[in-house]
Amino acid sequence: MSSALSRVTVIGAGLAGCEAAFQLAERGFSVVLVEQKPHARTPAQTTDQFCELVCSNSLRGAALSNAVGLLKEELRRVGSLVMRCADETAVPAGGALAVDRERFSERITRALSSHPRVSIEHRVVEAIPELDHPVILATGPLTGDALAKSLAEVVGQEQLAYYDAIAPIVGTESIDMTRVYEKSRYDKGDAAYLNCPMDEAQYHAFVAAVLASQKVEARSFEDVKYFEGCLPIEVMASRGEMTLAFGPMKPVGLEDPRTGRRPFAVVQLRQEDEAKTSYNMVGFQTRMTWPEQKRVFQMIPGLENAEYHRMGSVHRNTFVNAPVCLDERMQLRAKKGVHLAGQITGVEGYVESCAGGLLCALMMAGVTAPPKTTALGGLLGHLRREVPDYQPSNITWAHVAPLPMRAKKRERYEAMAERALRDLAAWQAGTVADPAHFEKTDHVLL
Repeated sequence: MSSALSRVTVIGAGLAGCEAAFQLAERGFSVVLVEQKPHARTPAQTTDQFCELVCSNSLRGAALSNAVGLLKEELRRVGSLVMRCADETAVPAGGALAVDRERFSERITRALSSHPRVSIEHRVVEAIPELDHPVILATGPLTGDALAKSLAEVVGQEQLAYYDAIAPIVGTESIDMTRVYEKSRYDKGDAAYLNCPMDEAQYHAFVAAVLASQKVEARSFEDVKYFEGCLPIEVMASRGEMTLAFGPMKPVGLEDPRTGRRPFAVVQLRQEDEAKTSYNMVGFQTRMTWPEQKRVFQMIPGLENAEYHRMGSVHRNTFVNAPVCLDERMQLRAKKGVHLAGQITGVEGYVESCAGGLLCALMMAGVTAPPKTTALGGLLGHLRREVPDYQPSNITWAHVAPLPMRAKKRERYEAMAERALRDLAAWQAGTVADPAHFEKTDHVLL
């Protein structure tokens, strides 16, 4: 490859940026890793080390029957720096992987600072740079205002969100199907929704519970300005007793085929994945605490014993509409040579951010995409799946190609993990960089 193509600038030394820089350096690229600390910090940061874990010190579940546990194991097997340092600095945490924050960050900082093909620059980047070689933006959910503005000018303001509204995702097996019915509004198209009907008394009791519930308060740096199109349900409920019934719980066109009558209100569940392993609670983004969500949502017919793959939330999180804005190499369609990695692409969580950096590096290096049967392939699929309201997500089993078999949940997940690791090994054995990649890449300078 040409000298320009052998160089990469990575902006942001968080989990995604550090993993991407390491993977590229290990593959022979000359990497410039740009970090704004110590000149500037986001309001969430307190140290000058790389990969600062600003929230929990947990990388979540370790078991392979857990989707994030599988993702961690896959990352280990493909040589992730972040996972190696996490394992080396692990602290007791029951069934989870938790780390000593300071030692974890110190190890990653040292590994990259001493790498012969990585140069570190400490400066603030306020605009997408114009360079003669590829750039990776891995600046995370608290991307600075100036750089976010520069990104918005490239992708279009409507493709960049500054506060995301996340609705809960419910596991299909935990839904009481005897209490819900399949129907799309006015029977348009296939019956793609499950509908949880409420009578008048149930609706008013539910609204009262939403209003009385405990909410997560915004931190001092989260000056939350909600988009009218994705308001938290408690904000809508506070505007009037019937606001939810005229909003996400609107029953019009959703007559119950079992009775022929229209319910007073309806909670709709939208299919989350092709295999129908989970459903999204439509319009139910919320700032209620997780325990309160579980308690209040038990009042919804059919969800009395629901298990959640993801709880709802609203928080500051700058991210692009990845399926629209990024190509198959995680490169901006609107600006060739600029790639995105980590939470700015719409993944959530420490492990997912690390995986995003690794995937971006592999795609840039011309490596074939991992199989859809793996967690890595599933996460990449999330970035490519066009949906009407693209939202950030943690890795879940819904992202991984389902098994052509029925089994109890734990047995099925264990079988999916076994298949994933088998397919990952085959992918690793057969994966090489496409020699023609650098001849056909859009980075070629004329």
